[in-house]
Formats: sequence, C-alpha cells, structure tokens
Amino acid sequence: MLTIIGCGNLNRSDDGVGVIIAQRLQQYLSQNPYPNVCVYDCGTAGMEVMFQARGSKQLIIIDASATGSQAGAVFKVPGKELEALPEPSYNLHNFRWDNALVAGRKIFQDDFPQEVTVYLIEAANLDLGLELSSNIKHSADLVFEEITTIIKQSVEV
Repeated sequence: MLTIIGCGNLNRSDDGVGVIIAQRLQQYLSQNPYPNVCVYDCGTAGMEVMFQARGSKQLIIIDASATGSQAGAVFKVPGKELEALPEPSYNLHNFRWDNALVAGRKIFQDDFPQEVTVYLIEAANLDLGLELSSNIKHSADLVFEEITTIIKQSVEV
C-alpha cells in the first residue's frame, strides 16, 4: 500500500501547495483507480498524518518549505532525515507531520511505513492568500508528474 499525504494551509498562499497536489492526485485517482494507493489532504493536522499512514508500506508526504532557498526549489528527502520529536505541548496544532513520523513509528512499530519520502517545495509567499505563486505552480506540476509516475509503478503484481 502506498499512502500519499498533502500538508499545508490553503489560506497561506504557497503553504497550500501540498494540499493542492494531494487534491489533484485524488482527482487523478478517481479517473485512474489504483486500489493500492490512498491520497489524503491532512492540512495542518500532524496527528491525522500519523493515523492515515498506519498500515502502509510506503509513505509520501508533500509540503511547502521555508528554508531561504530559491522559491520553487523541490527537495526530495528521506523521511528519516526529517523526523523530529515534538516539543512538550498541550496543543495538538503544534504536533506536525515530522512529529507524526517519530510517534507513528514508536506507537505502530511494524504497522508504520518504513519507506518514507518527503517532497518539500520552497515557498515564495506565505502571506494570507488563496493562490500559488507562478514558480510554485510550476514546481507543483513537476512533483505531481513525478508522483503519478510512482503511482503507476506501484502496481503490485
């Protein structure tokens, strides 16, 4: 089973890129069904990432980044490199997908994906807004195409 999760905030311009790609992938799968592939829009809910990933063999997370790199740059990173323990907090909004990777592996053990890949697209604009920047749209198209290729290759024989 391949699980793909888009993260981000649709109300913060380029921060919504992961969610937008996930929605496009859901539409793609509605027209081209692959029974071993699930796509979720988890928004900013790290806890939901943990539960949706459970039981999958392979996990792909898509999100925006703000590292100071060139806007539109795409980073494909092994999930192990980005896992982070959550800071002590009583607010679940502070529990992000990087925290979900650590917690999910600890809680679900062998029932949590061992193969995790994270696609990060460097944002140009994180201000309030509903549109992606033009160079972010281009990067989103590239990531969408790469992930549809992965989906096509995921057919279990």
